[in-house]
Amino acid sequence: MAKITLGKRPKNFKKTISVQMLDGTTGTVECVFKYRTKKEYGEFIDGITEAARASEKAKETTKVEEAEVKPFSLAEYLEKSVDAGADYILQILEGWNLDVELSKESVEDLANEYPGAAAAIIETYRTAVTEGRLGN
Repeated sequence: MAKITLGKRPKNFKKTISVQMLDGTTGTVECVFKYRTKKEYGEFIDGITEAARASEKAKETTKVEEAEVKPFSLAEYLEKSVDAGADYILQILEGWNLDVELSKESVEDLANEYPGAAAAIIETYRTAVTEGRLGN
């Protein structure tokens, strides 16, 4: 059993993510996550939330007549979702063991081809830094 020592925070931590594949098998990716304390994670999420609010406020119009009414597009919604997820993942990962370099394009490919993997990476990180659980 390891002794707890305060003040010696790690730079990062590794966690293997398991994902149910479409063919029923299990796929894995070993992720190297950036370490954040619980407080730092809260500040990180606050920053993301504030940026989203500022972006939405910039899009608002003062006149209803000027507002462009567009029909809902699932393709556009999912594209924005993949883009936002990729941006988030790039802020929490330092690396992974996939056969492609960690980049926005490769994370978007992962989210498009294996949506459960992106969600698992995000949730694993949240759980690790807010609840301290690194195991399964």
